[in-house]
Amino acid sequence: MSSPSKRRDMDVMKLMMSDYNVETINDGLNEFNVEFHGPKESLYEGGVWKIRVELPDAYPYKSPSIGSGSVCLDVINQSWSPMFDPLNGDAASLMMKDRKQYDQKVKEYCERYAKKENIVNSTADEESGDEEISEEESESSDDDIAGHADP
Repeated sequence: MSSPSKRRDMDVMKLMMSDYNVETINDGLNEFNVEFHGPKESLYEGGVWKIRVELPDAYPYKSPSIGSGSVCLDVINQSWSPMFDPLNGDAASLMMKDRKQYDQKVKEYCERYAKKENIVNSTADEESGDEEISEEESESSDDDIAGHADP
């Protein structure tokens, strides 16, 4: 059986040779960003997301850490259950009450925020450490629409 580091290197190389855009962080194979595109014929079609992946030294015996902004997924080793709370209670409520309005809101947000140029800008911000928010952005009412993540 091969060592965990050889397995990690092989898996990352396979990912890099696939159709996904993969950017390594600090020239290593333990941390990288993967660009995902929304599935065709879905509410997310046309959207682009960049996900940060960190592979632990014990990979594949220990699961990767997968994060996007302030959202970090740690459910890989757990069985999915409807008992998990939604990250955004307002969105979940809208989906349950008015599916058409929810679908429209998802499409609208994908068009507004899930754009290639937003990924390019977020990479530049991460590298420079500058996270300046304009006055217009800080006064945005998007929180009223999107809500806040549940604790």
